[in-house]
Amino acid sequence: MSIFIDKAAQISIQQPLSNEWFTNPMQPTERLCKFSLPNFKQYLSPATSRRMGTALKCALSSALSCVPEEKRSNLDGILTGTGLGSIENTENFLLAMLQGEEGLSPSNFMQSTHNTIGSQIAIAFKCHGYNITYAHRGTSFDSALLNAIIKFKLKEFSSALVNGVDEMTEKYFQLFDQIGYWKDRSVTTDDIRNASSNGSFAGENSVSLLLTDQKSDDTLCEICDTELFYCPTDQRLKEYIQKLCKENDIHQIDAIVIGNNGDDENDKEYKRLCGFIEPSATPIIYKHLFGESFTMSGIGVYVGATCLKEGYVPAHLTMNNCQLNQLKSVLVLNHFKKLDYSITLLKSC
Repeated sequence: MSIFIDKAAQISIQQPLSNEWFTNPMQPTERLCKFSLPNFKQYLSPATSRRMGTALKCALSSALSCVPEEKRSNLDGILTGTGLGSIENTENFLLAMLQGEEGLSPSNFMQSTHNTIGSQIAIAFKCHGYNITYAHRGTSFDSALLNAIIKFKLKEFSSALVNGVDEMTEKYFQLFDQIGYWKDRSVTTDDIRNASSNGSFAGENSVSLLLTDQKSDDTLCEICDTELFYCPTDQRLKEYIQKLCKENDIHQIDAIVIGNNGDDENDKEYKRLCGFIEPSATPIIYKHLFGESFTMSGIGVYVGATCLKEGYVPAHLTMNNCQLNQLKSVLVLNHFKKLDYSITLLKSC
């Protein structure tokens, strides 16, 4: 069975619900890069919007933008990955408790749970099918994507929406800062290409991918397969990549999407992983434009799929700052703390 990424949408620091970042990207200049918010009135009523936190509004807007109205109620599943959930609402509820438990907001309580995001999308879509949320830190999105692909292979799905959503509050940013997550300055593209110190910069993201078993004129690419690994041996990873390419009749991988974020230890691991693949494959970077979060790997898949749809990789997305033309296949690599790994293969269609 073939599985396609039919549509995709993102809200991040880049232009929201737009692919303008592909040709005219914004360069982040802050250590904490917040959402660039769309006009929510196009997607949510004022009454609905007032009751929702930022992450939830962004998730709903990206999902509504991604899935055409006629397909929403017919989705077989909505699968969401989130590392922190609606952390803004969680903080608001806990702070209100500390100040006294009288008059606590039920909205903040309900929206503090991680699965609220997927639930609210289902309510908006009037979709009563499969609905699940993964909160697995750096492989949250990857777990949701793997689940969806398994369901397609079992012929239980013919269409599904896969989401990756994370926001970052000032308090959580400061907490992570104390344990060395962030640099003491903004990260530049040179930091991503030549990491020499610890830390990255924080980003926020909401990405939605519509997966179907039918190709259309708008289809971005085919998603061949994805797999997750915990503490794999080098041999296990090499064998899986070789097997993946052989099963999908790919003789040469054109490009590798890697999660370089400016942190020396993180980026060294991606350089090592790239060594498992033929040297002719061009590394694609994206976190210099979007920042770092637990589900930023979803943006990585979205970037790879967009490059395949366009047929090339612009220079600002490559490690060697040179445009790559005639793109046919992309391997998306992700690791979290050199413990959890994911590999996703995309190809043009």
